[in-house]
Amino acid sequence: MKTIRCQIEKVTPFNDAVYQVFLKPETAFDFKAGQYLSVVMGEKDKRPFSIASAPNAALIELHIGAAVSESYPMQVVERLQTASHIDIEAPAGEAFLRSESHRPRILIAGGTGFSYIKSIVEAQIANGETINTKLYWGCRNEEAMYYQDIARQWHADHSWLEFIPVVELADSTWQGKQANLLEQIKQDFVSLNGYDIYIAGRFDMVGAARELFRELGVEEAHLYGDAFAFIK
Repeated sequence: MKTIRCQIEKVTPFNDAVYQVFLKPETAFDFKAGQYLSVVMGEKDKRPFSIASAPNAALIELHIGAAVSESYPMQVVERLQTASHIDIEAPAGEAFLRSESHRPRILIAGGTGFSYIKSIVEAQIANGETINTKLYWGCRNEEAMYYQDIARQWHADHSWLEFIPVVELADSTWQGKQANLLEQIKQDFVSLNGYDIYIAGRFDMVGAARELFRELGVEEAHLYGDAFAFIK
């Protein structure tokens, strides 16, 4: 990884708990779809966030989940809102898109894990890939699904991509599945053998997903998620 100075272009809230950030690197750097960067808050304080933009994008996009009660990410948002520039370290992560693979793909996002998935989908589109892809995004309620418009647009525009939105709490207007995200996947698949699976979200969700996927015959060499480096 290298340290890169970035101009802070924009910080705007998606809702009361998630912020969209755009950074303009002063030095171009290469990364792979699905990798992450670290915002440098101090010499020994570097905070990781998935890169939401694809490698071909002009700006670096981040989605930062920062409810008022969560001081760790909120401190980063406050720094970005008040400064003109920020240092990042990038790129990092081994759960990047394997474009050379022709296996069908399952992309799974819990909450702001969607930022990781967004980079992968936009890279697939930019590369002209048409691998059969199912995208699951699970949130507590529809309000938390902060960027569902773009995911629904992908679904409409690309016959190879199916977007399956899942919320735990829904009202009568909800157009999607109402369930726990992992329970929905368990209901939809008898076996996960033969798939490339990419997953991001809270560590407890990702850990539980791996246990469930093992029951469904997942090939762990084809299960990608940077959280696994921290979950033993």
